[in-house]
Amino acid sequence: MAELLSREEFRRQLEEAIKGRHSQASPFSVAWSKGLLKREHFARWAENHYHYVGPFADYLAYIYANIPDECTDAKDFILQNMWEEELGGDRHTDLLIRFAEACGTTRERVVDPNNMLPTTRGLQSWCYAVAFREHFAVATAALIVGLESQVPDIYRKQLPPLKEKYGFTDEEVEFFDLHIVSDEIHGERGYQLVLKYANTPELQQRCLNIVRIGAQMRWMYMDGLYRTYVEPDLKEEEKALLGV
Repeated sequence: MAELLSREEFRRQLEEAIKGRHSQASPFSVAWSKGLLKREHFARWAENHYHYVGPFADYLAYIYANIPDECTDAKDFILQNMWEEELGGDRHTDLLIRFAEACGTTRERVVDPNNMLPTTRGLQSWCYAVAFREHFAVATAALIVGLESQVPDIYRKQLPPLKEKYGFTDEEVEFFDLHIVSDEIHGERGYQLVLKYANTPELQQRCLNIVRIGAQMRWMYMDGLYRTYVEPDLKEEEKALLGV
């Protein structure tokens, strides 16, 4: 039978649950950071990414509804995260659409769910299901620790080539700049809530397992983008650079 882990050991195991599954190492992310993609690849990414991150405030709303009234710090964090997604300055999805339009696609294509790959639909559906059904600490572990906390490391590698190789302007890539900062804060606060409220051995193990699954789900989503849009366009020597 599992024993209650110390906060330090639980934090270490949460971080370990993402390693080896972190999407910054996925072929799509590596091709992006190495400058192997074309603008049309970014357009297809944006058309899919919208349907993963676009409903993020909806996922959070389900988590919020499942938080007991006495856990005010958890309710405040989730509500603030929702506010930042939708109302805190420019709406995050509008910044994503701005980038998408700079890549040559249109708002109409981005918001059309028919342009979503099955792997993207799978990640979106998983996020909805976890947020709605799971204990709020487990759902926070899944969406904030397992998914959102990965974003700063991914975008720190992806943002420089967007400016240096592809010539996007600061305004066009504001979506990435914003999330490097905001998701680092969100990720750390998510960790702290999970460490506090996953306060039984059973909850700790459920959190560790769902973080592993969340990292796998994001990798699956990224792999779908790579295999559908990028792999057919790469030369053999470019694939060799990616180790695929």
